Amino acid sequence: MQNVKNEHKNDAVKQENKSFKTEDKFHKDDRNYRDDKLHKNDINHKKDEQKPSRTYKYLAFVSFKESKKVYSFGSDQNDFHVGDDVVVETVRGLELGKIVKESEAFIPNGMEIKPIIRKATPKDLKNAEVNVEKAKKALVTCNECIHKLGLDMNLIEAEYTLDCSKIIFVYVADERVDFRELLKELAAIFKCRIELRQIGPRNKSKIVGGLGSCGMETCCSRFLNDFDVVSINMAKNQLLALNIQKLSGQCGKLMCCLKFEDDQYKKLREGLPKLNSQIEYKGSRYRITSMNVLLQQVKIENKEDVQFLTFKELWPDIDFKDR
Repeated sequence: MQNVKNEHKNDAVKQENKSFKTEDKFHKDDRNYRDDKLHKNDINHKKDEQKPSRTYKYLAFVSFKESKKVYSFGSDQNDFHVGDDVVVETVRGLELGKIVKESEAFIPNGMEIKPIIRKATPKDLKNAEVNVEKAKKALVTCNECIHKLGLDMNLIEAEYTLDCSKIIFVYVADERVDFRELLKELAAIFKCRIELRQIGPRNKSKIVGGLGSCGMETCCSRFLNDFDVVSINMAKNQLLALNIQKLSGQCGKLMCCLKFEDDQYKKLREGLPKLNSQIEYKGSRYRITSMNVLLQQVKIENKEDVQFLTFKELWPDIDFKDR
């Protein structure tokens, strides 16, 4: 009994230290070492900090839940096919994943690779369904404990590992949260390891989902696995009015689509003058007051005249066909 108490106490201290680090990458350090590309393990993990890697014959590629992010796992069997459900060992415990790419020959790279335990059995699939329902109830229970303790944190989701050895609660908070008492209560209720994971607003939007201002599902919840830096200069490249509220997504950050479109807008604007530049057209001086690089149209004006022209009319020496 004393050992159980000590384990809970150690978990509480461990989780307390974790809680003060805001995760701005979705499930960072989860499951296996993160693969931003299929064969490239996370550079944040130095090789001298890794345990000697176990050798396998094959490398299998697995994703979890609705995420498109791909993780690599080792196996001595080559009988896995795309779409197969598999049980894998992760840093969180046993989890259910899905094969998303045919296996390849394993090439040791000094990094620790977790193994595939087995193909998922009907019992595994049933347990996964049961765990989803258990996690929903756990979310309600955890919220009740949070409100009772008066903690300023917003609980987003709960998830059990396949073997129910651990339950992960994901939350957002504006400030540091001392949840040692919460951990004690949760450990007493659920009788398993408890992990409280803090995430940022962009990851909250990814989990919760929703519709963007374009009317489509938000990019983060639909296909994004990692978040790139989005700067206000990308909005300037599109000649947009710098209204931060209109340029922000439901996470309160600049919309990710500004990043997707930036290279194309840079290409479209290559060699063109900036807004408010002075130019000469048919012997008169004009000022460029607006420009639509997608339609290749420009508005120029002076005190006596206003002209709406195509790019080709204004700059006949520039080839716009490949833009």
